Amino acid sequence: MSYYFLKILDVSFEEAIEKVTNELAKEGFGVLTEIDVKKTLKIKLDVDFRKYIILGACNPPFAHRALNSEDKIGLMLPCNVIVQAIGERKTEVAAIDPIASMQAIDNPELEKVAKEVQEKLKKVIESL
Repeated sequence: MSYYFLKILDVSFEEAIEKVTNELAKEGFGVLTEIDVKKTLKIKLDVDFRKYIILGACNPPFAHRALNSEDKIGLMLPCNVIVQAIGERKTEVAAIDPIASMQAIDNPELEKVAKEVQEKLKKVIESL
């Protein structure tokens, strides 16, 4: 089982970030965090790295349900989406599969939430 969904786009890195952010919003997700891996690695290690952003996406109603069904699930929130440059005008967008990431937790209620979030994240990636 793969732990992510992905799509390769023929757009710039910046366009891909805008597209995925808009598609996430259509499914009720906001971006809580944005980690610029390229910038961070340059500052911390003085190394050059490709354009790579980690977006921490959250859908508040689902997060609330998940937290009510499993109080430690905050360790796995928010749902991460990555955008990385793989060429001049080629960008990869990938989202975590919440079913795969939460399979170690034996909680039927959480499984229901993860399935619904999985459907939404798949829709986001497919719509890009």
